[in-house]
Amino acid sequence: MRHPAGGRRLGRHRNSPRARPGTRHPAAGGGSSRGLAGTEADGRGVVPRPADRVAAVSDPRLDLSFDGAVARMTIRRAEKLNALDAAMVDALVPLCRAVERSGAKVLILTGEGDKSFCAGGDVAAWSALGPAEFARHWIRDGHAGLDALARLSQPVIAVLNGHCLGGGLELAACADYRIAEGHARIGLPETSLGIIPGWSGTQRTARRFGPQLVRRMSLFGEVYSADEALRLSLVDKVVDKGSGLAAAEDLAAIVAGRSATATELAKMLINAAEGEERERVLDAFAGRIAAGSDDLRAGLAAFREKGLRSRD
Repeated sequence: MRHPAGGRRLGRHRNSPRARPGTRHPAAGGGSSRGLAGTEADGRGVVPRPADRVAAVSDPRLDLSFDGAVARMTIRRAEKLNALDAAMVDALVPLCRAVERSGAKVLILTGEGDKSFCAGGDVAAWSALGPAEFARHWIRDGHAGLDALARLSQPVIAVLNGHCLGGGLELAACADYRIAEGHARIGLPETSLGIIPGWSGTQRTARRFGPQLVRRMSLFGEVYSADEALRLSLVDKVVDKGSGLAAAEDLAAIVAGRSATATELAKMLINAAEGEERERVLDAFAGRIAAGSDDLRAGLAAFREKGLRSRD
């Protein structure tokens, strides 16, 4: 079922944090990060950290900005269908570190323009590498960047605003929710170029979408429309062209209103259930529980207070 552009919009009133202009990471395309500095707790247990503690980002074509509790990462290479080159791949790890440290509760990931979310790795970039460089840098660094995105504490919402092919689908598979605009095309065409999906495309995508579906895309070249992708559970929602970002903002507003700690722990356990480094995830989960949770105490106090009021 396709969701129209004019669906329910949450938190769009004048005083909403999302109505204010976002703050952009200074190394990711200009602007200021003053909105992150000195921010007080928002009543839900979130205290964004000062801007000077956010890690430097090395490539302006991956534009990271913040708007209240929502972070947004935009691939800005529309002239190349938002294909990733080596420098952009290298920037993924520090970008994800910046999001982790920002105090944001959710990340929206999208591409510039209306033709492509991400067309994968830039063929001109990787085809010029020798075998050793290809394995050591392109594959290894790609794994590191996508692993950082998949392991992000915050939920990730991907807006597939066009082509989502090869490394683009591997990138989208790192997200927790995928919104496809109606004109999106989704597949894993790497074997037609004589390579395999090298950024965990045969592993993470198989865990997320099922091995048989990945076989169909990778071995037999099937490419799906947005509606087909929804039927096959490659994406979670299909919306009209141009309305994906608004749909993502509505979802982000829901996440932003919830406990960051509870959301993070739930994501950890779901990742563990998928076999995503189960021991590491469970160790981290146990550590968070042992440390105690202000969000838990606040949530229980609010629950008890609500119960007392309901009996009055």
